[in-house]
Amino acid sequence: MHRRLLLAGLASLPAGQIAAQQNRAAPPPTGVPPRRTDPAPEAAPAPLSTADRAELARLEAYLDGIRTLTARFVQVDARGGTATGRLWLARPGRMRFEYDPPSPILLVADGRFVIFHDRSVMQTSHIPLGATPLSLLLAERIQLDEGEAQTIRLVRGEGVIQATLIRRGRAQEGSLLLVFTEPPLVLRQWLVTDAQRQTVRVTLLDIEIGGRFDPNLFRFIDPRFFDPPSGN
Repeated sequence: MHRRLLLAGLASLPAGQIAAQQNRAAPPPTGVPPRRTDPAPEAAPAPLSTADRAELARLEAYLDGIRTLTARFVQVDARGGTATGRLWLARPGRMRFEYDPPSPILLVADGRFVIFHDRSVMQTSHIPLGATPLSLLLAERIQLDEGEAQTIRLVRGEGVIQATLIRRGRAQEGSLLLVFTEPPLVLRQWLVTDAQRQTVRVTLLDIEIGGRFDPNLFRFIDPRFFDPPSGN
C-alpha cells in the first residue's frame, strides 16, 4: 500500500494509508467539505514585521499555557474523506488520537515516537516525534519562529488569525497552518500540507483545557504481542 508521510502533523501520518482506511471504513457522506489544497511554499517568505512578531509572541504564550487539553476532532483528508474522534494532549511530548468506529486507526505520541496503528491489518509504524509537526505543539517550550520552526505567513482577519509554519530551510517538505479564533484566543484548526501538496485538515470541537490524564493513555501496547488472560 502506498505510504506518504505528511510534513511531520500534527501528525506526520502515513496519509495515503489513512485515507485508504477512512474511505474503506466510512465512505464520505454527501455534503463533505470541498477539497482544500494549500501548496507547499516555494518562494522565500517576506520578513515578519514588528507587529507580526508581537502577535506571534501572543500566540506562543497562549499555546505555552496549555499543558493538557482534550477535544473532539473532525479530520478531512485531501480526497474529501472524513473521520472523527477524540484527542488528548499532555505536554511535553504526549498526545493521543482515538478515531471513532468504524475507523481502525489509533495514533499515540509517547514522548519519543508517534505510533500509528491500523487495527484492520494489525500494522504499526513508529515515527520519531522530532520528525513531525507534533513536536512543535508538544515541545516543553512552544516556539513558532525560532530553531527549526519558521513562520512564513501571518494573516489577521476579523476574529481569525492564521499562522503558516515550515521547517527552516526545508520548505519543499510542506507546511503547517494553525488557525486561531478570538475572542477569546483559541486554537481551532490546523492544516498539514505535504511535499505532494496534499492537505489534511483537523478541526477541534468541545475543547477542554487543563485536567489530569491517566498516563496509560499515552502508552501503546502492541496487541500482536499481548496475550489476554485466558480466564482459566
